[in-house]
Amino acid sequence: MTCEPPKKSGFLRAHRLRAAGTACVVLTAALLTGCGQDSGSSSTSTETSEAARAVPERTGSASPSPSASLTKDQQERKTLLDSTKITFDKAATTAEGAVQGGKLIELDLKGPGKSDDDTDASASPSGSASASASASEGAGASASPSGTGSSPSGSASPSASPSSTGPEWVAAVAAKDGTEHTVRIDAVSGKVLQSVEDQDQDAEEKSRTADRIAKASQTPKQAAKAATDKAKGTVTSLDLDTNDKDVLVWSVDVVSKDWKKTTVDVDAAKGTVTGEDVDDD
Repeated sequence: MTCEPPKKSGFLRAHRLRAAGTACVVLTAALLTGCGQDSGSSSTSTETSEAARAVPERTGSASPSPSASLTKDQQERKTLLDSTKITFDKAATTAEGAVQGGKLIELDLKGPGKSDDDTDASASPSGSASASASASEGAGASASPSGTGSSPSGSASPSASPSSTGPEWVAAVAAKDGTEHTVRIDAVSGKVLQSVEDQDQDAEEKSRTADRIAKASQTPKQAAKAATDKAKGTVTSLDLDTNDKDVLVWSVDVVSKDWKKTTVDVDAAKGTVTGEDVDDD
């Protein structure tokens, strides 16, 4: 009887050793499985990183151009100004020089083919206008047929309404007596394309124009500076007229760097800004 306990103790130790061995085998297998998973994860992570770097290269060229966000009007302004070489102040000086003693009362930058509504192609150019056009265009003046002097209207002369494939500055210039002339200027070369007298003006209209010129102590260039001090940008239009309060103003259009247009009203006598309107289109 005294020998039985040792036998039982040996049996228990053997059983415990077998259990420990089994646990080691299970633990080893688990470690090996874990290492395999880590290796797979590392490989997958590397592949994902490589793919992430490749995506921008494939999709980068699909980015929209800046012009895609512009409205139709803004795109037209951009196209027009990009093709214009003659600035507002140079065009103003040229326009006034085309009419003896003339004063600028309106000036607009227009795209190709959009100046036709502002000129009367059938009107005969005035004497001073013809001289200005001849001086600007040089040999181009000799292209007029010799028989134009006997023509009942200026429409028979091809130089009465010369064509232009680029942008133009279209100006209204008034003589001392208030007689208005339309002057077209090539906005790329700066040459006078045409200068014609408005044949439809009556005595009352001439008197009103002469009166406005006398009251406008601020010059077009001074008005343009006041407008651009208020709204930074490029002047594309200027007009001498009365506002809704019957105040004589220079109405100036200024196009900003984002191609939006702002109309600034400048008191023609005082030079102060009386109004501002932004066109977001």
